[in-house]
Amino acid sequence: MIVAGDFKNGITVEFEGGVWTIVDFQHVKPGKGAAFVRTKIKNIMTGAVIERTFNPSDKMPRARIESKEMEYLYNDGELYYFMDPETYEQIPLNLDKVQEAIKFVKENTNVNIRYFNGEPFSVEAPNFVELAVTETEPGYRGNTASNTYKPATLETGFTVMVPLFIGIGDVLKIDTRTGEYLSRA
Repeated sequence: MIVAGDFKNGITVEFEGGVWTIVDFQHVKPGKGAAFVRTKIKNIMTGAVIERTFNPSDKMPRARIESKEMEYLYNDGELYYFMDPETYEQIPLNLDKVQEAIKFVKENTNVNIRYFNGEPFSVEAPNFVELAVTETEPGYRGNTASNTYKPATLETGFTVMVPLFIGIGDVLKIDTRTGEYLSRA
């Protein structure tokens, strides 16, 4: 059990029949009346974000989230297949469970799959990935000190804004948490 007064970002709790993670919280002590905790929480299964106010003494069970590293194998059009490298067991997941991570993951890449009560609910890409540019406008010599960006499509189909000197075939380092270009690899 966790008390609402001990909330921190990233803590996962069971609340109103669902599993929620604390996205943002604020302890408020008004001049008049009792203190309270204002939170923004996200349902890990549906992705819904709501705001709730709790009494600092409210107790709720902490949700146990398991994470397992697996290898992304392939996509058959509807399902995305992942393999456990220890047991070679394969699991198929729908697009709604892999949507955020799949735009940064190419085949044979290791990802973390998060489970609640043995049921996978999300896929997390590595924090940084290296992907090749498959489509962009041509780069020109000397366009290195400019603050101008252009779109570039990566090998996974994701489009990122890059400096003008980036060309087709360049391998880029991408931050998957923000979706931004960091550097050439």
